[in-house]
Amino acid sequence: MSFSDNVVSTAWNRAGGKCECTRKGCDHTGRCNKALNWGERGKETAGGWEAHHINRNGGDVLSNCEILCQDCHKNTQSFGN
Repeated sequence: MSFSDNVVSTAWNRAGGKCECTRKGCDHTGRCNKALNWGERGKETAGGWEAHHINRNGGDVLSNCEILCQDCHKNTQSFGN
């Protein structure tokens, strides 16, 4: 499963270039909002991020895509989502 460039771009714009994570198990209250850099997708850097499937059984559509910083993305593996 992989998001199209259009889905990722639209999700990025929706997120305002900031992490969308709202998981309670992460080290933030409410939305993470960590500032991200467009060119750092998939990189382990301060502005690194991933386009993440909200529901792993869902499709590669905008409603199933969230933009996460690398720290929050790593936490999704321990939460199972």
